Amino acid sequence: MPDPRPSILVVNGPNLNLLGLREPRIYGHDTLADAERIARDAADAAGYDLDFFQSNWEGAIIDRLHEARGVASGVIVNPAGLTSVSIALLDTLLAVELPVVEVHVSNIHRREEFRHFSFVSTMATAVIMGAGVTGYRFAVEALVGHIAGREG
Repeated sequence: MPDPRPSILVVNGPNLNLLGLREPRIYGHDTLADAERIARDAADAAGYDLDFFQSNWEGAIIDRLHEARGVASGVIVNPAGLTSVSIALLDTLLAVELPVVEVHVSNIHRREEFRHFSFVSTMATAVIMGAGVTGYRFAVEALVGHIAGREG
């Protein structure tokens, strides 16, 4: 039996289940299902499995990240509304000891000032923002490159 493929966990925070419906002038019309398809295609092309997860509950996100410790090869996280407020998310990402790529559909630096700071960015291997849902593909490529030792 062949070895299982390595896996990437993609975690999406609050309100991303409304992507495509919520504030399309900021986030566009693509949905979270579109982001998942793009990420899954990129992961498959690189030889990785992908576990895609979304929750509006910080505790559920933290629990899912705990489950990835020692199992996943890396994490892609769109912290959404937790970006500039969740030290608990930062502590969790540090505790799971996996490489992390942060992704945002919009460019948080072109938005309200309170959105400019990200706790996750302080420890992330890479940050992808402002590329719409295509950013999920870039995030997979950056994470796979990092894991392979080609980047960062």
